Amino acid sequence: MKQETLKIEGMSCHHCVMAVKKELNKLENVKVNDVQIGSANVEFDETKVDEKTLADAIEEAGYRVINN
Repeated sequence: MKQETLKIEGMSCHHCVMAVKKELNKLENVKVNDVQIGSANVEFDETKVDEKTLADAIEEAGYRVINN
């Protein structure tokens, strides 16, 4: 399992945190450790999930990963 903290642009409130957490939790082989305004700390199986998949889930919530 790889652990990574993703920097996220556009988050400003608790609703943003919950939206990102909800989308990341939909992904299989991903463990969401923490989501805060501006970042998400996740663990994921690199053989089954890539960083683009994580970024796509965050974009689905309406935000953008800025360290990809």
